[in-house]
Amino acid sequence: MSQVYPLLNQRRRQQAIPYLFVTPALVMFSIWVLWPIADSFILSVYHWNGMGKARFVGFSNYSMLFSSHSFWRSITNNILWLVLMLLAPIFGLLAALVLNQKILGMRLAKTLFFFPFVLSQVVIGLVFSWFYQPDGGLLNVILHHIGVHGLAILSNPHIVTFGIIAAGLWPQTAYCMILYLTGLNNLNPELIEAGRLDGARGWYLLWNIVLPQLRPATFIALVVTVIGSLRSFDLVAIMTSGGPFGSSSVLAWLMYQQAIGNFRLGYGAAIGVVLFAIMAVFIAFFLWRILRDAAR
Repeated sequence: MSQVYPLLNQRRRQQAIPYLFVTPALVMFSIWVLWPIADSFILSVYHWNGMGKARFVGFSNYSMLFSSHSFWRSITNNILWLVLMLLAPIFGLLAALVLNQKILGMRLAKTLFFFPFVLSQVVIGLVFSWFYQPDGGLLNVILHHIGVHGLAILSNPHIVTFGIIAAGLWPQTAYCMILYLTGLNNLNPELIEAGRLDGARGWYLLWNIVLPQLRPATFIALVVTVIGSLRSFDLVAIMTSGGPFGSSSVLAWLMYQQAIGNFRLGYGAAIGVVLFAIMAVFIAFFLWRILRDAAR
């Protein structure tokens, strides 16, 4: 019996070690993620300016939100972000296929293509703001030679969102390119060789042999791109501040504008809850895909 108890204690200590490592992360996750989410849900049913006493208003913030033109315009812009940012994985794949060739100078080209991803969103926003300048901006200098003069992208409510999304595509394409380059370097050469022996060439080889092996990279690229497009804030804040006349506003910017700019913290929290609900749908789908693939 004296030998059994030390063995049991040792086994229990070994079983407890993983929980000891996970516990700090769970505590921090609860403090910095779960609690703010729960607090936002609670705050969204109150009217509070951040200083006085909060007043319970039920779902009044949500009713005002869903009847607001600014909210639906922001939703529309978020959908545009979501759809157009999905071009990033496509462009990233094309760039990776080109840069994966064993040609002199490709290492330098890979570095230059990846460079946008290491830049902060603030820098990218400032660079594209200069690039779009109607007087002296590089884009208008180029357009001047084909007869287009004074195109003010960031001042035109009809095209401003597309201009900001183009700025967002630049670094996101670089990120997707790195994912695909990693995937291309891990391809099974035996499958490719077998395909070539069977006569597979060009697009047929890419579609039936290469792309199926790139599914993990594609999945990660889609997850990061979708979540990033829904969280779009930095470029909007830097380049237009939601203007002109709110035409480039997105949900994240509208939430900031209402909560911080107008001291409507309850209303801003309601916007945050809606944004969280939209993101939760996509996250749930991605988690379902991960669990389904793991069960196979």
